[in-house]
Amino acid sequence: YQRSIIMLSNLTVDSPAVFLLTGIPGLENVQSWLTIPLCTMYMVAVLGNCTILFIIHTEPSLHQPMYYFLSMLALSDLGLSVSTMPTMLSIFLLNSREVNVNSCIAQLYFIHTFSLMESAVLLAMALDRFVAIQQPLRYTSILTDSTVLRIGLAFAVRSAFMVMPTPILLRRLQFCLPNVLSHSFCLHQDVMKLSCSDRRINSILGLFVVVSTM
Repeated sequence: YQRSIIMLSNLTVDSPAVFLLTGIPGLENVQSWLTIPLCTMYMVAVLGNCTILFIIHTEPSLHQPMYYFLSMLALSDLGLSVSTMPTMLSIFLLNSREVNVNSCIAQLYFIHTFSLMESAVLLAMALDRFVAIQQPLRYTSILTDSTVLRIGLAFAVRSAFMVMPTPILLRRLQFCLPNVLSHSFCLHQDVMKLSCSDRRINSILGLFVVVSTM
């Protein structure tokens, strides 16, 4: 018996090819009914952000730094909504909980990237209001269109590069059963918990990104 246990412990188990997502715990029986309000919320989010972008683009009087930053916030929120939409709708609309490991890692990359962008844009909006209050006469000369564009590009590049090591480090890990995630979409900390190998580097990276950005 002990020999059998030792032999089993020495066997290498391949990582699961898929993860299982979780809907809303305790509401599995009414999960199909949640599709209607969920789809409605997604439509409102997408149409609302697209409307904001359209109005700011077509109205010359809104071509100001404050509204440019609002456009960046709408783009970030739109990207975040689109990133979470596929798995959310597959659970509630198609009752399909499986997500491929590679697709899951790609999804969490975009979710975390757009989350960091949202946080950065909120910081930029706070800076914009600070300059408008402290330097009202020099406001337009300080926050020119080119300056706002450079700020937006810097935030986008920073967010993309800050999260870029995450999928690389996750692919190094060995995942074991059970392979059930605790959300309706993939997050770094949630996927990392399913690993049965050393994940200290992932934990340090996640803490560093949160402390240095959020």
